[in-house]
Amino acid sequence: MDYQTGFFYFFSAVLLFSALRVVTARNPVHAVLFLMLAFSQAAAIWLILKAEFLGLTLVLVYLGAVMVLFLFVVMMLDIRLDAVRKGFWRHVPLALVLGGLVVAELIAVLWAGFSNIQSAVPASPVGKSNTHELGLLLYTQYLYPIQAAAVILLVAMIAAIALTLRERKDSKAINPSQQVHVNARDRLVVVSMPPTRAAVASGTTPDTNSKGANA
Repeated sequence: MDYQTGFFYFFSAVLLFSALRVVTARNPVHAVLFLMLAFSQAAAIWLILKAEFLGLTLVLVYLGAVMVLFLFVVMMLDIRLDAVRKGFWRHVPLALVLGGLVVAELIAVLWAGFSNIQSAVPASPVGKSNTHELGLLLYTQYLYPIQAAAVILLVAMIAAIALTLRERKDSKAINPSQQVHVNARDRLVVVSMPPTRAAVASGTTPDTNSKGANA
C-alpha cells in the first residue's frame, strides 16, 4: 500500500467518525464543529483524487462561508437542549431503517453500477492542471449560464439586504440629515431666572413665580 492509499483511508476514517459525531453530539456547537471537520476531510479526499477545484471550492464555500455562518447562528440562538433531546429515542427505529436503506442503495450503486466504468477524463496537456481546463470550459462554452447564475445571486443578495434594512417602528435609528440641518435654537433654550429666591415655608405651596423659577 502506497502513501496515497494510506492517506485516503485515514481521511475516510476521520470523515466517517466526524459524520457520526454530527448526528450523536449532544451539543449543537460541537455538532457544527464536527461537520466542519467532515467537510475538510472530504476536501482532502478530493485533492487526493486530483480534483483540486472541487476540493478548494468545498473549503472556500462551505468551510469559509456556510459553516461559519451556521456556527454563529447556533451560538447566538438560545437552544434548549432538554426540549431537543425529548423524544429522541422514539424516532431511533425509523432512523435506523432509513439509514440502512440509504447504505444499501449506496453499496448497490458503488459495487454494481461503477464496477466496469473507466476514467473518461482526457489527459491534460503538459503544464496545465484540470482546474485550468475547467476554467477554460466554464468561461468559454458555459459563459452565459455562469453570467445568468451570477445575476441571480446578485439579485438575491440585494433582496436580502433590502429585507434586512426595512424600516421598523421600534427602531431608534437617527436620521443623519436631520442632525446636520439642526438649528441651535431648537436644541438650546435660555431661561431667565433670578439669582436668588425667598425660602418657602413648610406646609405652604410655592407661587407661580417660584414654579417658573424651578422650571
